[in-house]
Amino acid sequence: MSAAVSAARRLGRTRGAAGASQVPSTAGIPRRSRRRKSVTIAYESGKGGGAEQGASEPQRPHWEPRDWRQQLERIREMRRNRDAPVDEMGVEKCYDSSAPPQVMRYQVLLSLMLSSQTKDQVTSAAMLRLREHGLTVDSILQMDDATLGQIIYPVGFWRNKVKYIKQTTAILKQKYGGDIPRTVEELVQLPGVGPKMAHLAMNIAWDSVSGIAVDTHVHRITNRLKWVKKETRYPEETRVALEDWLPRDLWREINWLLVGFGQQTCLPVNPHCNECLNQDICPAAKRP
Repeated sequence: MSAAVSAARRLGRTRGAAGASQVPSTAGIPRRSRRRKSVTIAYESGKGGGAEQGASEPQRPHWEPRDWRQQLERIREMRRNRDAPVDEMGVEKCYDSSAPPQVMRYQVLLSLMLSSQTKDQVTSAAMLRLREHGLTVDSILQMDDATLGQIIYPVGFWRNKVKYIKQTTAILKQKYGGDIPRTVEELVQLPGVGPKMAHLAMNIAWDSVSGIAVDTHVHRITNRLKWVKKETRYPEETRVALEDWLPRDLWREINWLLVGFGQQTCLPVNPHCNECLNQDICPAAKRP
């Protein structure tokens, strides 16, 4: 069992204790400077665990992509070495696994916020610098904006992320007793936290599968493979389309699998189709 999985499970086991320490007051929470986006979540993460919680598998839907099982197995084979940037410097490698569970969960959330539109290498380096300063809710609240900006630079949109990190950290301190929320619905209400981050936080921090985390790699690759019934324009559309047919016991794996595949083989521009085991059954493949 990997250290990341063990840490994730240790995080999840403290859910009850963390929930008991939540503080209801929201006084002093900074006002958000931008209009919040409206995010519709199609399900309550705390209800029903699907295959992972022993529930019976729902009846197979009428539609599923052609050759998807064979494509999936071949992608697993291509990812067997686990040597993509996400494997070595992804969010699951960024937090301090020896820290108290509540601190680990906070670090998971911050690494996810930093990772948006930022390469794993840059996110990992920024997290290391933050951890050198003692990365806790209190240390971030005590840090001035200029110092925080210098530490996280050059992550994408670092100025906005300074603001979101400060706002979100204040909310966690005042509303959740320094912990992070336990539901997708609450997580996406935090400044700078979108659906992909929320589902990954549920998975890594709480060891709970609430949905498929769809980033740019998952969105691009599933459209290329025609794993969506019709082409989708946005990651949230893709998430809904995938969850409509993909067996729930695959939801945890699919982000890690496709992100690494997208970093190494199915690149955004000039994908390495000649190296891909799916070349003969991929609808988007460039064939000789």
